Amino acid sequence: MEIQLQELIEQIKKDGVDAAEIQAAAILESAKAEAEKIIAEAKSQADKIMAEAKNENAKVVKSGEDALRQAGRNLLISFRESVTRELRAIVSDNVNAVYSSDAFAKLVINAVECWAGKPEADDISVILNGSDLAKLEEALLAELKEKMLGGVTLKANDNFDGGFRVAVNNGAVYYDYSAEAVTDMLSNYLSPKVTALLKEAE
Repeated sequence: MEIQLQELIEQIKKDGVDAAEIQAAAILESAKAEAEKIIAEAKSQADKIMAEAKNENAKVVKSGEDALRQAGRNLLISFRESVTRELRAIVSDNVNAVYSSDAFAKLVINAVECWAGKPEADDISVILNGSDLAKLEEALLAELKEKMLGGVTLKANDNFDGGFRVAVNNGAVYYDYSAEAVTDMLSNYLSPKVTALLKEAE
């Protein structure tokens, strides 16, 4: 009887241990699966964060590059505008220097001679500002007379600072040699050439 009881106890122990081992194995397997799931989710989350970070970094880099390019363009435009302004100032200074020199009267005479030779030019008038006319009238009239261009009329107009205008056909058409017009014309002629030189230097 005692042997049977001992065997029964041994059997119960064995059954308990086996059941505990099975349960422990199941718990371990479940824990392992849960750990793998957590690791996979963490990896997925990390990959997502990395991808978002890379994407955001790419956006920041592109934005920075775009900003640099735009700043470069703005700087170049500003520089070209500055050069154009400086060029215009230089041209203006030179035109005004010529128009205030002794060569000015000769320029007027040469322009009148050119227009007097054209068959369509009739009734030529030279228009100067009041101060230039007062200074040059006597010399211009004498020179025009000497060159057989006595029919040319000299007129005053203070709507422009320096230079002159030649009007033909009773004022129906006039050609502008004012300081401003000549400065514009020369600046417009020179600006593309200066721009081309600047582009070559890029």
